[in-house]
Amino acid sequence: MDQPGYADPAGALAAARAGDQDAFAALVGPLRAELHAHCYRLLGSVHDADDAVQETLLRAWRSLATYEDRGSIRPWLYRIATNRCLTLIERRARRELPTELTPAAPATEAAWLEPYPDGRLPGDGPEARLLARESVELAFVAAVQHLSGPHRAVLLLREVLGFSARETADLLGSSVAAVNSALQRARRAVDATLPGESQRATRDRLGDRAVRELARRYAAAWETGDVDAVVALLTEDARYSMPPLPTWYAGPAGIRAFLLDGPLRWRWRLLPTAANGQLAFGTYRWVAGAWLPSGLDVLALRGDRVAEVVSFLTADLTAFGLPASLVADQPPRRHGR
Repeated sequence: MDQPGYADPAGALAAARAGDQDAFAALVGPLRAELHAHCYRLLGSVHDADDAVQETLLRAWRSLATYEDRGSIRPWLYRIATNRCLTLIERRARRELPTELTPAAPATEAAWLEPYPDGRLPGDGPEARLLARESVELAFVAAVQHLSGPHRAVLLLREVLGFSARETADLLGSSVAAVNSALQRARRAVDATLPGESQRATRDRLGDRAVRELARRYAAAWETGDVDAVVALLTEDARYSMPPLPTWYAGPAGIRAFLLDGPLRWRWRLLPTAANGQLAFGTYRWVAGAWLPSGLDVLALRGDRVAEVVSFLTADLTAFGLPASLVADQPPRRHGR
């Protein structure tokens, strides 16, 4: 049933301040997805982002009486969410990918970056969703994790969300000069580690048909156990990692040896999906007469080849619109090595 006032932000705010939880939900609901993506970019974890958004909305509900209405509740919610994330960043280790490990960051202490389902991204139109996808690409989120908390916040609020320097300073309780200085340092640090072209730009240049064909060839190579076909799709400096395992492999020869000694001893089915704005596959391994989930492969493309595969072994495939297991409707294909 339609409830008067909920479609009007001012009416919803008044009702929420009077204790109407449904009105509050109507007020903050349209912003929930973008708040979640923002928290993910800051924290590198879907689960931490879930907690941060929940805490943000709880604090907002409890603090409505002190909220000063300036025409939009959005900046206020971003202030609460950002500050909550900054508190978490101070308490927890940054999240990384195995390929970023150094002797100063032992694997036993590493916290791993998590994949982000494209289905959770905000955006009211195609262009908005494309921009959202680019801002959660693995390379970008991984680079952001190497910044201090305040620098992460400044970069994301200014460059991704489009807040002005004054608005950002107000959100962070800082000055415009400090925000501008932090933004310059954050840009330099991130730009130094990012690839020359985003995955969005790469896929746009390839075109949908070429991307679909590459995806088909990748899945077919795995499903037939054709290691040469897998390797033929790789760039000369390709990398392959499997968080939470710290070990990773580089180059066609190294990846080929690993695949023959490990994964390609089994049989696979791959289902396409999308994660972090990138081509991805849910992987299922044939075990005791059933196809069981084995992980989420997120691919980074360069030109018409695969430059990196990050296989998230503990990913929940259902979060990416994929089944928890596959019906054994036909026997697995024989390996074609």
